[in-house]
Amino acid sequence: MIYVNVLTKPPFKSKETVLADVAGVKKVGIVGSGLMGSGIAQVAAVAGFDVVLYDAAEGAAESAVQKIEAALERQVARGRFEADAVAPAVARISVAPTLDGLKDADAVIEAIIENVDIKRDTFAQIAAVVGPETLLATNTSAISISAIAGNGDYADRVIGMHFFSPVPAMQLCEIIRGLATRDETVARARALAEAFGKTTILVNRDTAGFVTSRLITVLTQEAARIVDEGLATARDVDLACTLGFGHKMGPLETADLTGVDVAYRAGKMIYDQTGNPQFAPPQLLTRMVAAGLLGRKTGKGFYDHTEAGK
Repeated sequence: MIYVNVLTKPPFKSKETVLADVAGVKKVGIVGSGLMGSGIAQVAAVAGFDVVLYDAAEGAAESAVQKIEAALERQVARGRFEADAVAPAVARISVAPTLDGLKDADAVIEAIIENVDIKRDTFAQIAAVVGPETLLATNTSAISISAIAGNGDYADRVIGMHFFSPVPAMQLCEIIRGLATRDETVARARALAEAFGKTTILVNRDTAGFVTSRLITVLTQEAARIVDEGLATARDVDLACTLGFGHKMGPLETADLTGVDVAYRAGKMIYDQTGNPQFAPPQLLTRMVAAGLLGRKTGKGFYDHTEAGK
């Protein structure tokens, strides 16, 4: 999921030299070059690590590198990044045509679709390519780390590193251990995330939703119930959270930004795995998804984002 209600000032800092060895990691492999994968690649490169980016979609990784360069140039224009640091950062990112290109990576971070079967298969393929000490991390926001690792002999090296979007701006990284994850893996993942400029929290058990997804899901769903019951409008519910609680963005604005369907699926996933009724998606979210009212990407959600609604 994407979270924007705790946005702090972007931690963009240029590096004149490549960082020294951090937790045995000098080269980072990234699987998936979408919004999250490219964001992780950017912070890793800016932090001084060599980055190998892989995406199964032809041309996607190359396009992501161009977008990273453009993003850094925008930060230069805003005075948040040094102009002479852009080219070196981008030069640290290479594109792998196949997963074999990750064989020399000391850590691999997967950032693909939230589907446990696809993630499990992907990790099995990665483990067959990389070395026996390579850190294997998943950016999942809710799926069990133990389920992703399965019964592979690499399960003790699999860990959750849940970054938040936009990755370069958001300071938090949620570290989640699976049932088989060893302490050394936890320590290496935390050190790596902190080298990226992030602050970490540790989730000691990979219960569905971990910490952050559970919290935002309950808030978003209760906000939707309040609107559905006619107690207040979406705007007033969001104002209560921004002005009363100090959130940067209300839960329903956030749902529209990230996708109402994303909020719906997150709650359903946690409910299906835990059976806890507090995570059952409210009827309003269910109806909105069925009607295609998914927020900004469809033009309408809790708010009207079309030209006519502005």
